[in-house]
Amino acid sequence: MKGPRVTAALMLLATLKLPDCGISAQNATCVWYGECGTDKTTHKRYNCQYDGPPKPLPKEGYELIQELCPNYLFGNVDLCCDVQQLRTLKDNTQLPLQFLSRCPSCFHNFMTFYCELTCSPVQSLFLNATKFEPYVQSQMSITEVEYYIGSHFANAMFQACKDVQSPSSNEKALGLLCGKDAKDCNATNWIQYMCTTKNAQTPFNIIPIFGDHPVGRMIPMNNKTKGCNETLDDGSLPCSCQDCTLVCGPKPVPPPQSVPWTIFGLDAMAVIMWIFYLLFLVFFGGTAIIVWFCRKQRIVSEYSPIIDNCASRSVNISHDLDKMSCCEQLGAKSEALLRDIFSKWGSFCVRNPAPVIILTTTAIGACSLGLMFMKLTTDPVEIWSSPSSQARKEKYYFDTHFGPFFRTEQLIITAPNSSWTTYSPYPLGSDVPFGPPLGKDVLHQVLDLQDEIQGLEASCNNETVRLQDICLAPLAPYNNNCTILSVLNYFQNSHSVLDHSVGDDFFVYADYHSHFLYCTRAPASLNDTTMLHDPCLGTFGGPVFPWLILGGYNDEDYNNATALVITFPVNNYHNDPEKLDKVFAWEKVFIDFLKNYNNSNLSISFSAERSIEDEINRESNNDVKTVVISYMVMFVYISIALGHIRSCANCLVDSKISLGIAGIAIVLSSVACSLGIFSYAGVPLTLIVIEVIPFLVLAVGVDNIFIIVQTFRRDKRLLNESLDQQIGRVLGEVAPSIFLSSFSETVAFFLGTLSTMPAVRSFSMFAGMAVFIDFLLQISCFLSLFGLDVKRQESNRMDIICVKREKTNADDSEELLFRCFKYIYAPFLLTNWIRPIVISVFVAILSFSIAVVNKVEIGLNQSYSMPEDSYLMDYFASMNQYFHAGPPVYFVVEEGHNYTSLEGQNSVCGGVGCNNNSLVQQVYNAALLSNYTKIGFPPSSWIDDYFDWVKPQSTCCRVYNNTENFCNATVHNPACVRCRPLTREGKQRPYGEDFMKFLPMFLSDNPNPKCGKGGHAAYSSSVKLIDNNTGVGATYFMTYHTVLKTSADFIGAAKEARVISQNITESMGILEKGYRVFPYSVFYVFYEQYFTIVHDTILSLCVSLAAVFVVTTVLLGYEVWSAVMVCFTISMIITNMFGVMWLWDISLNAVSLVNLVMCCGISVEFCSHIVRAFSVSTKKTREDRAKEALANMGSSVFSGITLTKFGGIVVLAFAKSQIFQIFYFRMYLAIVILGAAHGLVFLPVFLSYIGPPVNKGKVSVLHTQYVGTEREKLLK
Repeated sequence: MKGPRVTAALMLLATLKLPDCGISAQNATCVWYGECGTDKTTHKRYNCQYDGPPKPLPKEGYELIQELCPNYLFGNVDLCCDVQQLRTLKDNTQLPLQFLSRCPSCFHNFMTFYCELTCSPVQSLFLNATKFEPYVQSQMSITEVEYYIGSHFANAMFQACKDVQSPSSNEKALGLLCGKDAKDCNATNWIQYMCTTKNAQTPFNIIPIFGDHPVGRMIPMNNKTKGCNETLDDGSLPCSCQDCTLVCGPKPVPPPQSVPWTIFGLDAMAVIMWIFYLLFLVFFGGTAIIVWFCRKQRIVSEYSPIIDNCASRSVNISHDLDKMSCCEQLGAKSEALLRDIFSKWGSFCVRNPAPVIILTTTAIGACSLGLMFMKLTTDPVEIWSSPSSQARKEKYYFDTHFGPFFRTEQLIITAPNSSWTTYSPYPLGSDVPFGPPLGKDVLHQVLDLQDEIQGLEASCNNETVRLQDICLAPLAPYNNNCTILSVLNYFQNSHSVLDHSVGDDFFVYADYHSHFLYCTRAPASLNDTTMLHDPCLGTFGGPVFPWLILGGYNDEDYNNATALVITFPVNNYHNDPEKLDKVFAWEKVFIDFLKNYNNSNLSISFSAERSIEDEINRESNNDVKTVVISYMVMFVYISIALGHIRSCANCLVDSKISLGIAGIAIVLSSVACSLGIFSYAGVPLTLIVIEVIPFLVLAVGVDNIFIIVQTFRRDKRLLNESLDQQIGRVLGEVAPSIFLSSFSETVAFFLGTLSTMPAVRSFSMFAGMAVFIDFLLQISCFLSLFGLDVKRQESNRMDIICVKREKTNADDSEELLFRCFKYIYAPFLLTNWIRPIVISVFVAILSFSIAVVNKVEIGLNQSYSMPEDSYLMDYFASMNQYFHAGPPVYFVVEEGHNYTSLEGQNSVCGGVGCNNNSLVQQVYNAALLSNYTKIGFPPSSWIDDYFDWVKPQSTCCRVYNNTENFCNATVHNPACVRCRPLTREGKQRPYGEDFMKFLPMFLSDNPNPKCGKGGHAAYSSSVKLIDNNTGVGATYFMTYHTVLKTSADFIGAAKEARVISQNITESMGILEKGYRVFPYSVFYVFYEQYFTIVHDTILSLCVSLAAVFVVTTVLLGYEVWSAVMVCFTISMIITNMFGVMWLWDISLNAVSLVNLVMCCGISVEFCSHIVRAFSVSTKKTREDRAKEALANMGSSVFSGITLTKFGGIVVLAFAKSQIFQIFYFRMYLAIVILGAAHGLVFLPVFLSYIGPPVNKGKVSVLHTQYVGTEREKLLK
């Protein structure tokens, strides 16, 4: 048996109205009249036997009969009940009134059933007393009756009530009134349960006998009923769609799931890319074979497989500018200008090292002083959400109108050493299994733990802080109990209530099992209908929904729970640092307590609001050592690799440790300058900036350092050329290439600030400035230091200590890596049989990456941000395993809506007379499609509960007749009268002034046993009253999402909530009125970025590539084809990065997008130097030019970026942080490997096939530069 044994109307009631069957009232008498005798167990009163005619009802009962059974109020009111019986009837119908009055026709039929039973003047026609008990003297108490009920009436009553909702529990009302699940309830077992003593409400058995035909002298009660889609005689409207499916339109149907795009039953993208690759292999392979055969026949030149008009001709240095194209002339002039400027500047820096170093050091110091004003942003909202984003604006609106979302401290408890138990209901019923944590001994231990947590004390600013000081207490100051969402709140957080039971020496009639079963169906009840009569409402004044406090059950079998969830909501003093410090202090004590808590019977996973931030900080501190080691490895490598040790004797002379350290210092100085400059401007930093930019600038800066140093080492000083002239000339050769890459990256990063994502925008801003400053420092300060170091080496002084030693003969050969590239690697790579293989392999990788690019997961698993040994990892696992409800979601109606008009009410409410497309109804419909909409439950509706509260039939809304001030339902005072008259008009919904007159009373009324509908606890923060309580401002309607486990779940939930809100706004027709409905949940502000992450990714990468293309085109002397090849190769690297992300389970989010933007920048370093070296090469064929470019620049790129970063990246694999391992180690490693593979393997081969032809202008510039020198012959 699943449902609790409950019934609202299970009461001792009797007699009915005469059916319309033509039988005269003279032929019938009463069965009882008045009350006498008491049931010894339940202490409920019996009715007195009476077989005479009905008696006139005293005048004092007229108001009661008008309220309860108005059909009897005509003519001579002669009935078979007295005033006391009517009072009993009213008391006992308060519970069904709460559940069933939402549907007037259902409640009308229900009251007809009991009015006929209790007061009908012709009871003897359908009521037969069968058992009696002596009372006093000649009076007898009736202890059992037979109630003959028409089958038609019973079925009609059931049909009118079967869909009625219970707002407090989001269950069907019959699930609470039928003694079993609503799905198992029917007309027969519902009435049988209401009439039996097994429900612990009825003092004697009422045996229902169903049938539409007379049985002997008994004629079944078959009064006329009203369908739930019918209007009542008093003008009450049909039931709402929520409570009556007959008035609904077609049931909502989710849109069909998108069918995967397939070809031949396989993924379409994979099939297309396979076909593309096969066609490419056929075309490319066929072309290669044809060209090879033609070469064998000496038909074509050996220039390249793709014939070029220039291929058969050698480079003629006699080209003059008059025969060049316009672009070549511009290229020649720009090349000459750049060489001249950088050559003169380089010579100046070497000749005047002191002024340059002093000036640059001063500039560095001035910029770095800005770090004094540095602000570090750790607020995730500021990092991940743009201030102009919709979610951010909605969060601000919600926080300013309703207050910030509360902080959450939560425990998930299991009982691994406990077993399942079985509860056997008394007197009959199926056995009910109870999960391990629902054993009484376990619950007592959990309650002890809960009490200990409530008693925890923290110290803050010499003040003692307890949970009571910071917790959410919705009824304060009337009720200061903290909100604790716990199963123990069903037992008032009391050991004695948990132990409360009713029974005798042989049987237990009711105990905590029966109370639990009842409360999970009626959590807002103030008096369960078992023999315990204990409240279910939490001590804080609000209901405790079972799906929030229990976990691991199936369907709605809450008794099968395998986990308990305890939640302590704490006030979020977001704008009050002093109070927030107190919260932080208590949360720290809470965490420390649970870390040290030891109970072998309980397994606890837990989280506090500060837990994630604490663990991230701990993770950052733990990984500082790893990051430092990573950078130290790179520093040591740079310091050693810069030198060229020619012999052991000259080891300290040839080493460049001091120059390497200086180069690293310059790289780090550029980062400090960037941070300082923007700190002056008040731009805050983020952890992403601090973690990523040093890596980026180190990659770019070190590469440039290696290019300068190694190019100089390979250069021969010209005749009569001084050192400063030589370094200037070398700088003139390489600086355009360095300027090309640095300026491309700078522009690309600065354009990245167009992104709406704060993390990407912040990174791009700091990165662009850092790269540009690094370039300036390298061609100034570093060049001066380099000149000094060369002078030291030429004077045969040792590195670092500068001690001069005797000069020895040393081998002046080329360094090993350069020789490997020049004589082994480049010739091997560019052989005729290797090149097709390289192209085929890289196109295969590209095809695979394109096929999976749309399969990369979007989002960020929050567990990735935690250390692997974090206690939160257990919490996240338990949350995914046990939770049955997701985060709360609020549908906010902005200020401006008119709730006082019937039209305005109907557009939002969900009860009688409300629109079928109202706000509440649409959210309810969404909950029916929870798998699609991610809305888990119908919404709590303050306006519908207000309408129930204000009904004159209810005891809730009362005022003092002399002052019209509110009179609580618990006050016993004759001066307290109903707010609204018990008339046809009074029973209608209030509108106009009446609506606003009683609404403040509703919002201030605390729930109590006489009225559980008081709105103070549930809705005091849901409705903002304005204009001195004369109007309604912003309001919200709350529900819960379904369990959200993955990023896709969170993203989908936020998207669907927006769709629902947009539909509500449109159906209400309020958009043109200047306000709207929007959804708000605490996680929306973090996941909104994923709505447009694909668009932002495409935009950021395309803008970066466009910037690289434009800058490369200009700085390569308007060689468009060279720029195209650079951008194409970078595009391949980025596309292949997506392939790696799919293979390595790296999701697309702000962190990975920053890395992709950085990948674009670093890829420029891998590609631009090779392409520029190719473009200025004067060799005769593309293959030779590619070999020369690869030999000269390839070794520098390999030693400068690849080896430097590889050593540092490998160290990151040992980081404890998952986010470091996934988004830094994996992505950085992929960036370096893919960049090196494409820049040093694919690009040279690609250039050897379709590289740009020789630029005549650049050849002319080279010829002019070296005319009259021994190098002139190299150009011929």
